[in-house]
Amino acid sequence: LFATVEPILPSLQEEGVVVWVLGGGPYPPSVVALQELLEVASEELDPQDVWQPQDMNDTCLYIFTSGTTGLPKAARVSHLKSIMCLSFYELVGASSRDVVYLALPLYHMAGSL
Repeated sequence: LFATVEPILPSLQEEGVVVWVLGGGPYPPSVVALQELLEVASEELDPQDVWQPQDMNDTCLYIFTSGTTGLPKAARVSHLKSIMCLSFYELVGASSRDVVYLALPLYHMAGSL
């Protein structure tokens, strides 16, 4: 989708927006090419104390609202909330053999988690 963003790249950069892309380039030097970073990244995990949350109420991820009640904005999701969402699959007896069809947009928390 970079071709869609490329015409407005200068104005995005003036606003302080950093554009990240995944896939083959070439891309302008101001764009963060994730594929190149992934190719040189180590496959070794960091020690557990680096990635284990100190508090389950700490932020796990941000989702972005659709903007139906105003402008789109980031919404904080805690580690606890994300684990609670995962328990839904256990509640309904889902397994890795099941196929889940998703009608919600992935920016919707129920859709992404």
